[in-house]
Amino acid sequence: MSSHREAPEISKDPVADSTDVYAFVSPDKPDTVTLIANYVPLQGPAGGPNFFEFGDDVLYEIHIDTQGHAEPDISYQFRFQTQLPDPDTFLYNTAPITSLTSPAWNRRQTYSVTRIDSSGCHELGNGLICPPCNIGPLSTPQYAAALAEPAVHRLSDGSTVFAGQRAEGFYVDLGSIFDLLDLRPFQNLQVYAKALGFKAAPGVNTPKFLNVHSIALQVPISRVTAKGRPVIGVWTTASRQRVRVDDDSGCHFRSGPFTQVSRLGNPLVNEVIIPLGKKDFWNTRHPSHDKQFAAYFAHPEVAALLPALYPGVFPHLAALDAANTPRADIEAILLTGIPQGIIAGFTNFTGPVQADLLRLNTSIQPAVKPSIFGLLGGDAAGFPNGRRVFDDVVSIELRALAGVTVPLVDKSFTPDAAAGLLTDGLTPADLGTPYLDVFPYLGVPYDGYDHPAA
Repeated sequence: MSSHREAPEISKDPVADSTDVYAFVSPDKPDTVTLIANYVPLQGPAGGPNFFEFGDDVLYEIHIDTQGHAEPDISYQFRFQTQLPDPDTFLYNTAPITSLTSPAWNRRQTYSVTRIDSSGCHELGNGLICPPCNIGPLSTPQYAAALAEPAVHRLSDGSTVFAGQRAEGFYVDLGSIFDLLDLRPFQNLQVYAKALGFKAAPGVNTPKFLNVHSIALQVPISRVTAKGRPVIGVWTTASRQRVRVDDDSGCHFRSGPFTQVSRLGNPLVNEVIIPLGKKDFWNTRHPSHDKQFAAYFAHPEVAALLPALYPGVFPHLAALDAANTPRADIEAILLTGIPQGIIAGFTNFTGPVQADLLRLNTSIQPAVKPSIFGLLGGDAAGFPNGRRVFDDVVSIELRALAGVTVPLVDKSFTPDAAAGLLTDGLTPADLGTPYLDVFPYLGVPYDGYDHPAA
C-alpha cells in the first residue's frame, strides 16, 4: 500500500513492483508537470552488501493519455544498465564515494530516457547516472549535495529527470489496517479490538525510515497536453521480456517481446478494490480494458466491511450497501474523472472510457495553502486531481469509500458523521525526513548507519 506488494506474483519481483505514482503541477515551476513513479518497495537502508537498484532487465515506463481514450499518447521509457568495475571484491564501495565519478564506487547504474509520441521515438538522454544508495556517513558523505543533487539531469528537450533512491514519502499504518481494517484512532469502536479492550491510539507509520527507488520527470505542461485539453491521464508500467533462459553457470538471458507485469494509476486500487484472485491479471491489463473490473468499483468491498467491523457507526453506509446501490461516485473518481457541473469550477473528466488513470487537470494552479486532504479539503490541486507527494490518500479514499462522496451523485444521501473523520491517524509530520521543496520532492534517503532499526 499504496501498491507495495499488492499482488501475489509482483510481490516476488520487487524491482518491477510499482509502489506509487504522483502527478502534479510543480509548485516551484507552475508551467511544468512533475511525474514520479516509485519502485522497489520497503527498502531497509542497511541492506548491504547488495544494496537496492533498478532492474537492468526491466522496461520502466510512464504513460500519458492526452485524448481521453485510456491509451498512451506519450510514453517515457527508462532503461538501466549496471557497471561493475571490480568483480573480485564483495564491496559496493572500497572507500568514501565523494562524487558520481568516484573510483571507489564499485556498482553503479546509468540509464537512458526515450520519449515515444505521434512523431516517433526520441532519445532524450543516455548514460545518465543514478546516485548510489545512501550507505552511511563514511561511505556516502554529504549525500544530498555531493551525490543526489548532481544526479538531477537536464534532458535534450529541456525536461529534468532523476532516477535513484529516495526516502519513502507514503505514510500509512499498514500493520493496523491489514489487521482486520483496524484504524487505531477508532479501534475502541472496532468490533474485535473493542472486545480486547483496545483504546483509541495514534497511528504508526509503517514505512517510516524505509526507502524506495524513484523515477522523477519534470516536463513543461505544453509537452504533455493536447491543444484545448488540459486534463491528462497518467499511469506507470514495468515490463519484462517473455522468455528467460538460465544456464549452468547461474547466468540468465532474456529474449522476446516485453510483457507488462506491473502497473499503477490511482493509489490503492489493486490493493483494496481488485479481489485477490484477479490482482495478478489486473497487473497485466492495459487501462483501456478496465471496464471488465468496473463491478468492483461499483461495489467496493471496504464499503461493506466498515459497517460490519464498526457496528452502529455507519448506519447510512450499511443501508446503502444493503440496497446494493452501485457507487457511481467511486466509479467517477477512479475510472472516468469528475465531470463538469458536479463540483463548482472543477473537472478532471477524461471521457466515458472507464480506466484506472491518475487524472490531472493541469490548468489548476498549485494551492497557496495546500490541504493534505486534497479535493475533500477544498484544495482542487490535490488528489484525486493528480496526486502530490504529501496528499493523505489513505484518509481521502477511506472517507470516499465510507460515503462522503456519495452526495456528488445522490443529493438525498447523508453521509454518516464518522465518514468524514476516518483516518489511520497519520500526517506528513509522521515522516522520518521531510519532503523537499524542489524537484525531485521526495526526501533524502535514509542511510543504514544512522537508521533507528540498524
